[in-house]
Amino acid sequence: MNLEALEKGHYYHLYNRGNNSEAIFKNDENKRYFLSLMAKHLENTVSILAFCLMDNHYHFLIRLEEEEVIVTQKLSNFLNAYSKAFNKRFNRTGSLFEKHFRRKRITNENYLKNVIVYIHRNPVNHGVISDISLFRYSSYRHILNGSLSLPLSLEIDECIDYFDNLKNFKFVHQYDPKFGDEEAVDW
Repeated sequence: MNLEALEKGHYYHLYNRGNNSEAIFKNDENKRYFLSLMAKHLENTVSILAFCLMDNHYHFLIRLEEEEVIVTQKLSNFLNAYSKAFNKRFNRTGSLFEKHFRRKRITNENYLKNVIVYIHRNPVNHGVISDISLFRYSSYRHILNGSLSLPLSLEIDECIDYFDNLKNFKFVHQYDPKFGDEEAVDW
């Protein structure tokens, strides 16, 4: 599998799921720990615009602040630390995640907006919840509340600015873009 190179200064949608689509989070404690490890390992290496943690997969929208070799190593350390802790906690062995995290470079602003909305609407699209503002493990709720309760830093103002203001940010999130089509929604 050829993985897309990561370049400093560019935005990427990173995602992965549990091996054999199994759960990678069994409880809220796992999700909080995952976010705290993310903050610990990725601080000053990437900027985080959006995230969503589902029971068997995750999504991040990040901008690289360092060169690929540094970011790749930090991501590896972060995901390995979580995997080891999860395996120890639940007395399991073997790979927790599918082989490599997937990555898609964001090529234009429309695509970036579509990815933000897609990530935030993931719990709705998977039938977990009908109101995304109630889902605790997505950046959407934290962006709306200007939350300081997260263990990691979000680029809240930057994320909202892509939609001009908070009112429009909320409005756009009512609709599901055709994810994958870079020109799907003309904002």
